[in-house]
Formats: sequence, structure tokens, C-alpha cells
Amino acid sequence: MKVRRDDTVLVVAGKDRGKRGKVRYAYPKDERVMVEGVNMIKRHTKPRGRARQAGIIEHEAPIHVSNVMLICNRCHRPTRVGFKFLQDGRKVRVCHRCREVID
Repeated sequence: MKVRRDDTVLVVAGKDRGKRGKVRYAYPKDERVMVEGVNMIKRHTKPRGRARQAGIIEHEAPIHVSNVMLICNRCHRPTRVGFKFLQDGRKVRVCHRCREVID
């Protein structure tokens, strides 16, 4: 997957289009990512002991990886991600706009 945890992304589709956030979790098998402050849902919960709070709790839900674009660290713009092999044999992600190594 081209988006990893702790990357900054821009949401390009859906109800939260235009929001930026940091990826909290990445689920490669499901092709989904959880972004801070994006795709907020509400859950109605009952109290279970002293630990869980009852009521309507709002938290993030995963969003499909095709609905986000990675923000490049160098040019600070949303970009597509490519791959390249370095001289030492490592495979790294590359910004398509400025050709800078992201990893």
C-alpha cells in the first residue's frame, strides 16, 4: 500500500473532501486507512462496568485508501506515489511531482 501510518494525507472524495489529517492506522488487507478527524461516526453504547462511558460516542472510522492522497514532505502538495530502487537495493516511495524520496 502506498500510504502508511504517520503519513499526512488529503481526503479527495467523500463527505470529508478537502480535509487533511495524519494516518493513525493502516489496514493493508482491507485497503483502508484511519485518518485523524475524518469520517467521524456516532455509536450508541450502553455502560459496561466503570470503564466504558454510556451515551452517544463519536469516533473515526476507516476510509478507503483510494479516497486519500499523500502530501509530500518537500513540496507540501498532494501527490501520487511511485516506487524506486536505491543503490543499496532498498525500495522507497517517490513523489511524482518533485521526484523526492518520501521514506
